[in-house]
Amino acid sequence: MFTGIVAAVGRIDSVTPLGDQNTDNAGVRLRIDAGGLDLSDVQIGDSIAIQGACMTVVALQPGRFEVEVSRESLDKTTGLAQPGRVNLEKALRLADRLGGHLVSGHVDGLGEVTHFAPVGESHELRVRAPRELARYLAYKGSVVVNGVSLTVNRVTDHADGCEFSINLIPHTIEVTTLQDLRPGAKVNLEIDLIARYVERMLSAEGKLG
Repeated sequence: MFTGIVAAVGRIDSVTPLGDQNTDNAGVRLRIDAGGLDLSDVQIGDSIAIQGACMTVVALQPGRFEVEVSRESLDKTTGLAQPGRVNLEKALRLADRLGGHLVSGHVDGLGEVTHFAPVGESHELRVRAPRELARYLAYKGSVVVNGVSLTVNRVTDHADGCEFSINLIPHTIEVTTLQDLRPGAKVNLEIDLIARYVERMLSAEGKLG
């Protein structure tokens, strides 16, 4: 589990196909410069969220770590298939503060940035979410965008999904990769766990004995 509070911005240094050949079905091994992320308490087998996707550490070097990403994960996420800046967060410990909200690190789908522009001292970010995720997004509810826990300010429904708006304070822009977003960019989305369970309870009501 994670909180959606980014601990550091790192960088994917290299992307190496797994297996003997570079095929469309192969996963990849990522070597990541951890940036300011403290790796002193990280061991092989630990979980680290990269752009909101939970990955397992398979190798460690000073200031760097490596993970292996399956083709399935590559197909369902963005930002993990090429070198570039990434949001990093180590797994939550039971004694840690829950500064954001409970985050599983399992990307539910991809959104598309429709608007990203300054508004006063902050920025407004608008993202179009697919129909299968739209019902989980609500005014003042929580959502994870590229690993960052955020609060939804507005939701506008459309036939093929919805568009939600978020206000990004200067600190969030400064310490995450959200500053790199532009209209048309794809983003990793994770819906709120509570919303997921509420939907399940409502849909199962009267069907289970």
